Amino acid sequence: MGRIVGAFATSHSPGITGFPEMANEEQRNKVYRAFEQVRKELEAARPDALVCISVEHFTSFFLNNYPAFCIGIADSYVGPPTPEFERFLRVETRTFPGHAALGTELLKFAYREGFDPSFSSGDMAFDENFCVPFHFLLPGDDLVPLVPIIVNGVQPPLPTRRRCYEFGRMLARAIESQTVADRVAILATGGLSHWVGAPESGQINTDWDQRVMELLSQGRAEEIAEWSDEEVEAAGNGAEEIRTWLMLAGAVHGRKFRFHAYEPIPPWLTGTAVASVEL
Repeated sequence: MGRIVGAFATSHSPGITGFPEMANEEQRNKVYRAFEQVRKELEAARPDALVCISVEHFTSFFLNNYPAFCIGIADSYVGPPTPEFERFLRVETRTFPGHAALGTELLKFAYREGFDPSFSSGDMAFDENFCVPFHFLLPGDDLVPLVPIIVNGVQPPLPTRRRCYEFGRMLARAIESQTVADRVAILATGGLSHWVGAPESGQINTDWDQRVMELLSQGRAEEIAEWSDEEVEAAGNGAEEIRTWLMLAGAVHGRKFRFHAYEPIPPWLTGTAVASVEL
């Protein structure tokens, strides 16, 4: 039987690695120290596998085929996928090991529980969704095997936030039921408030971010799952990525998030947050 031994959430703005010098030095250093704290906690958790949840930005999926949820069941993944992307993010292209057996077990459990994710057994490339946080959290060559899970938080129509929370609850049951990985950590990436490709780009809704963090810190993520579309859209189209945090929150149902850093950084276009969950 598996168990969740670590749970973490971070922003994944390309600016964190791609143009760090544009941020205020004090803010940048606070974010970097927070990533280092999470790296230490992840290492101390000694996971056999890392389930990583994020959106993706038309790197592996496009309008001709964009699933609501997709579970990776490949043996390996590459990111960033091109030299141009590598230069943009300023991170080295790497091959990350996949935990195909765990991914397959999670997929089959999801089907039994009434969820219908797609799956990818190859060619799922990582963009800033994972490459930015992995730059800090998985810096070496001895990499924990991954199961990436993509949720559509980019291209409407989107899965409901309640469905994402319930997907997370199902994910916890799936991890507990399988026998191929004893110790499993979960990482969610995305958000918080930001606008992408819009006139408001660079604006940050700090009030919205603070309310999200307050509820997560109190173990009240389910309340966010019930917010209206208008309440989320007030924090930008990029705030739809809150779905990844809700999936993590569902997996650790009722547990409290502990925020190591929150910095509103307009040059990075994002309310930038780094957190762990108290298990």
